[in-house]
Amino acid sequence: MRDDTLTWMNELTAEMEERRKKVAAGGGPARQKKQRDAGKLTARERLDHLLDEGSFVELGAFVEHAGGDLMRGVEAPGEGVVTGYGTVQGRTVFVFSQDFTVLGGSLGKMHGRKIANVMDLAARTGAPIIGLNDSAGARIQEGVDALSGYGDVFFRNARYSGVVPQISAILGPCAGGAVYSPAMTDFVVMARGTSYMFITGPEVIRSVTKEEVTFEQLGGADVHGRVSGVAHLEADGDVEVLRQVRELLAYLPQSAKEQPPRRETDDPAARETPELLSIVHPDQRRPYPMHDVIRTLVDDRRFLEIQPDFAKNIIVGFAHLGGQPVGVVANNPRHLAGTLNIDASDKAARFIRTCDAFNVPVVTLVDVTGFLPGVAQEHAGIIRHGAKMLYAYAEATVPKITLITRKSYGGAYLAMNSKDMGADVVLAWPTAAVAVMGAEGAANIIYRREIERSPDPAATRAQKIEEYKKRFDNPYVAAAKGYIDDVVDPKHTRLALIRHLRMLEGKEQSLPFRKHGNIPL
Repeated sequence: MRDDTLTWMNELTAEMEERRKKVAAGGGPARQKKQRDAGKLTARERLDHLLDEGSFVELGAFVEHAGGDLMRGVEAPGEGVVTGYGTVQGRTVFVFSQDFTVLGGSLGKMHGRKIANVMDLAARTGAPIIGLNDSAGARIQEGVDALSGYGDVFFRNARYSGVVPQISAILGPCAGGAVYSPAMTDFVVMARGTSYMFITGPEVIRSVTKEEVTFEQLGGADVHGRVSGVAHLEADGDVEVLRQVRELLAYLPQSAKEQPPRRETDDPAARETPELLSIVHPDQRRPYPMHDVIRTLVDDRRFLEIQPDFAKNIIVGFAHLGGQPVGVVANNPRHLAGTLNIDASDKAARFIRTCDAFNVPVVTLVDVTGFLPGVAQEHAGIIRHGAKMLYAYAEATVPKITLITRKSYGGAYLAMNSKDMGADVVLAWPTAAVAVMGAEGAANIIYRREIERSPDPAATRAQKIEEYKKRFDNPYVAAAKGYIDDVVDPKHTRLALIRHLRMLEGKEQSLPFRKHGNIPL
């Protein structure tokens, strides 16, 4: 190679490296220090914690903002967002990490286009999309172009929903229109104390409604984890949030075209679980820890609960059975006696549909008296919300196994995935009961006249309740009619679940042609 050519190439390479260093520096040392002092990692440090070491490949590093009069002379290295791909546990993922040190991570047209580009690549190659959100919102200086940038992202959130997994980590502010992108993704994970989400901030609320509220009280992680249900998981600090994102990915496939990854385990499939006999008391009025039942049954007692502090009367989350990832849905007798209300129905329906979208079998543990009664629930639309749960189970084509641990009454019997609603296998323990209602309520209706005419109504009522229990409060009536496939000994439950899951691995189910269903939203 000629000396002048070599010199020319060296100059171009040096310029390239200089530009790359400038982009990597983000908003500069002072702003990065301020970011760390606030208890947050920088955009690139977050990628280091999320991805396998040395796996990140950056895309769009030299993209610049779209300009405009108000942006003249303003520098925005990397356009305020780092985009590219890497691996998590050896599996490819696409990522974007908003850089709050560059114009507050505000989203302009080219910022949105960078994110849209990696989303398109994720969909074309069949790999998850992970967004690390830390942004002041739309870039006001760009006007409608900034809104168009959000439109580019929102459109793809919807189009790629159910195509590839989408996970949002909220690691700083997320306000105004910016909140709708995470809300359309499959999972939202928030950092306590340093992140928040809301449509209108405290100042606007103060001026309009005169309410005084802080950022944390309005849209902090605890609010969205416990009250609104927007957040699926919350953790202390960026590092723990990113660890949870990695853990979530272990239960999900690369795309809807693939099966979720299996996990090796030394936990024997035939491990007996006699401790379940002491956990679940046969007295239907006595609550018990359903979490302990779940952990006793699953591999290595590992259970990743989703939305653990929201609608606690229903439990949802991921586990493995015989190495196979499964989604678990279970009533929680310790909260509202495990009844289904509006929030529980929404929580369960969303989780069931997520599992179905990504080929994760659903195991349902049932101990439910019915839907929560009350004027407030009826007026708030329990009919519509409860229908979501029925719809989700009926629509799902993944393997579905139901285990009735103690009772399954009324419309909730159907809402918790009965045979009629498409369950592939329904199991029950000897402690189970399936009926329209409990023995006390049923006896009061069926034997009302006999009780009223009795010289000792209380004694007659007690007698009729016991008669009803012997006749109906057991699993064998439903089993005789084919609604229950097998009554299993609790200590053999783990093996039964794993055997049925293995049998259902090749399940295929075709649905009638339709553009899409119309779930009662």
